[in-house]
Amino acid sequence: MTADVDSERPGERPDRGAGEASGGYELFRDDWGIPHLRAADALALARAQGHATALDRAWQLETERHRVLGTSASHLGAEAVDWDRFVRRARIADTARRCFDRLAPETAAWVTAYADGVNEGLAEGAERAPEFAAAGLAPGRWEPWTPLGVWLSTHILFAGFPTKLWREEVARRLGEDRMTLFATDGPGTAGSNGWLLTGARTATGAPLLAGDPHRFIEDPGVYQQIRLACPEFDVVGLAVPGIPGIAHFGHTGHVAWAITNAMADYQDLYRERLRRTPDGGVEALGPDGWYRAHAHTETIEVAGADPEQVEVIETDRGPVIIGGDPGAGDEAADVAGSEAADVAPAADGAFVSLRYPPRVTGDLGFDVLPALLRARTVADVDTALDRWVEPVNVVLAADTAGSALHRVAGHVPVRPYANRLRVVPAEDPAYAWREGETVPLPRSEVDGPAGIAVMANERGLAAPLGVEFSPPHRARRIRELLGADTDWTSDDQAAVHTDTLLASSRPLLSLLAWAPGLGPAAERLRDRLLRWDRHMDADSTDATRYARLRTDVVHRLAAHPALKGITGADDPWRSTAYPALFRPWLAAVPRIGYALESLLTVGLLPYEDRLALVAASAEAVAAAADETPPAPWGELHRLSPWQALPDLAPDGVDAQAIRPGVAGDHDCVLSTSSVPGVTDLFARGPAARYVWDLARREDSRWAVPFGASGVPGSAHHRDQTPLWARGALAPVVTDWNLLHRTTPHRTSHRPEETPAVTAAIEPAATEPLAPALRPAVHEQKVEGFGTVRLVPVDPAADAELLHGWVTEERARFWGMADHTREQVREIYGFVDSLPTHHAYLALRDGVPAALFQTYEPDADPVGECYDVRPGDFGVHLLIAPAEGEGAVKGYTDALLTVFIAYVFSDPAHVRVVVEPDARNEKAIARMVRMGFELGPEIRKPEKTARLAFLTRAALGLA
Repeated sequence: MTADVDSERPGERPDRGAGEASGGYELFRDDWGIPHLRAADALALARAQGHATALDRAWQLETERHRVLGTSASHLGAEAVDWDRFVRRARIADTARRCFDRLAPETAAWVTAYADGVNEGLAEGAERAPEFAAAGLAPGRWEPWTPLGVWLSTHILFAGFPTKLWREEVARRLGEDRMTLFATDGPGTAGSNGWLLTGARTATGAPLLAGDPHRFIEDPGVYQQIRLACPEFDVVGLAVPGIPGIAHFGHTGHVAWAITNAMADYQDLYRERLRRTPDGGVEALGPDGWYRAHAHTETIEVAGADPEQVEVIETDRGPVIIGGDPGAGDEAADVAGSEAADVAPAADGAFVSLRYPPRVTGDLGFDVLPALLRARTVADVDTALDRWVEPVNVVLAADTAGSALHRVAGHVPVRPYANRLRVVPAEDPAYAWREGETVPLPRSEVDGPAGIAVMANERGLAAPLGVEFSPPHRARRIRELLGADTDWTSDDQAAVHTDTLLASSRPLLSLLAWAPGLGPAAERLRDRLLRWDRHMDADSTDATRYARLRTDVVHRLAAHPALKGITGADDPWRSTAYPALFRPWLAAVPRIGYALESLLTVGLLPYEDRLALVAASAEAVAAAADETPPAPWGELHRLSPWQALPDLAPDGVDAQAIRPGVAGDHDCVLSTSSVPGVTDLFARGPAARYVWDLARREDSRWAVPFGASGVPGSAHHRDQTPLWARGALAPVVTDWNLLHRTTPHRTSHRPEETPAVTAAIEPAATEPLAPALRPAVHEQKVEGFGTVRLVPVDPAADAELLHGWVTEERARFWGMADHTREQVREIYGFVDSLPTHHAYLALRDGVPAALFQTYEPDADPVGECYDVRPGDFGVHLLIAPAEGEGAVKGYTDALLTVFIAYVFSDPAHVRVVVEPDARNEKAIARMVRMGFELGPEIRKPEKTARLAFLTRAALGLA
């Protein structure tokens, strides 16, 4: 055998099928308690992810499972009934089952493995979580389809279909021409940011991808920092608890991706006409007349109250989510009606159904998730996202080769524009979706001279797909900040994340500047605010003054006669025509607050009236400030996260640490969204922050609002809150040597009802560990390269892998090109039997990268060809075949560095001996560059070889 170093880059060859999974995994944690998982293959890793998530987030998982099933009220009480009623009527669980049944078999097995892992860990996780005892609840069982239900219930309101109800009310009360009056170019409730810098803009010459998804912040957090590693892939990212893989924000080491909400409209509301039949059924009116609709009744159990009945009705358009008893309407006057089981019908007596893509197609896009984990290039990510469904996202991606991607991904049906705006009649065929057709999804080039791409929910790339978008301020500000430099690093991105300029303040301040007849106190307020830098900083009292002025203006607008039809007693929020769940979308004062910039600009009120209104507000705010001086903005602008149960943190925990005051506002890049005119508290803000570095993944950064653990009182429950509050980021640790190993977990659950998974996991009891799970004889971090582990070759388990390597043309100098798999197994079985010879697999970040063999020369035929010295130690090296892109320069040199370090870690080894084939000029030249001294050519039965020696002294180790 001879050393062969022809290949500068290794490829990953799948060395075992799913049926050879070990069923076990290794769990490591960094200093922040973030889980890093390593398993034998993708199925075992999915189980590991579910298991580890159950340990850290048991209560959160249980909460999500109940939200899917519509059973939250059974332990949370009457306040959860509205949600339970909605998800039952919208048929979320049934849709999840349908979508699961249509998954590709390998994806179904992968999702099932995750659910099995959750079930295995829930009991232990529940013991740690005090919420179970507080609620008197035991953890329930996850079904294979439950993760799809969690995804669907999490995103069903993401596209904001209730806004169509608001527009209907505005049109009915103020006139059709006012329907979109309150579009701010989007209500300012979405605030996600993302940006990509090409290598032309960075210090390293490689792309950077950064951003922060803005959602309603929950405790525990909606994103889970995690690492998932197996021989096929090694990915860090932000997972959604309850969902396998990493959907939205990930870095594979080769390619990284991130998303923001595209603000697309892809869900429709139909005004239905229903009637009760004599046998108690329900009929709906469609384009072809009356037909039988699906109907059944379910019972909602309510803690501390009587159960409630809900009738679930589904028409050809979709599930009916608004309306009461069809027997109570005029259409059924001759039919015995029954007592209404739900809220009253909509305002005009109609019922409203919801049509949403997964319910129509039976596809939620979950086949994309495992493909993303395996992605190595931007092209891989792009191809995977062609199958994305919901929610519709704008995507940025970049890879180590410098390629970049900026596109929209998701399912947007083809139908009339009116469907996007309002509720449309179900019986009119003009409003039907075009079966099987979707809107073409926009994309844009990133590799222009600017080298910058930004996504911030604005009317940009996704403009053809929606109605309302976020104002352009955040996107413009991010571009302005990024355009000021061409030497960006990962650490610099925090300055963008935390920028507090409030550009939307301009119209109000402009009116204030020209407000007539101000008194002395109001003039002082005006002068002060006009000198203000318009940054909503936490320590700024001027930011508080501005917020007070804005609030007063919102209230005066709400009281203005021009808006009388939708405010005060006429506020749609007060209407009983719609389920209470939709009231946040129907409340006039928040709508006015978010639309303030446009309402102060467009022709709702004459210019003089606007000046007078702002002047009156300035007088009122100035007078109040004289009595109560404003506190710094950060004392008022505090986080108010959603929790399923009241805070169960130990007594004495500082309330400020739990609900910190921070900078920012809804139109800042630091989009901490209070509700102007309602409260300075905020529930929506950065649910995570990330920076993905494509030069060195270990230079990536991330943070979440609370911590890695969802267990109150644990060390990592809220340890990231101080970081998050000040905009700092934690390092992404990729060196396994810097992580803390926990007790390895060996799964024991046998999913008898899931044959695909059973077949994949069952051999674990008798088959040896996969390479990634074997104990290492040596482990070393190589800066800029990764972690290399040397693990013993298992002749039986590794025969197929090694046979594939040694029989390729590029390995011709290895001398085994014509060997069969069985012959390869026998050879390494013989090597394994010798006390003087050893064979190792070199794993780079868990992936097989090379074959490394050692031997004692005096016990090897080579010892007959030269004078062996005491301390001589022989080695052979075979680099894995090259497959795919993403080569690392100096790959073989990096591996040789590790191998030599391993050899010389034993003081008895004085000199390394190699014997490459004399024809292998590349290998010989490399040895010389590494410091080897060439020796004579020797003749062996299988080849003519060239000896080379490397001493400790040559490396300065003597």
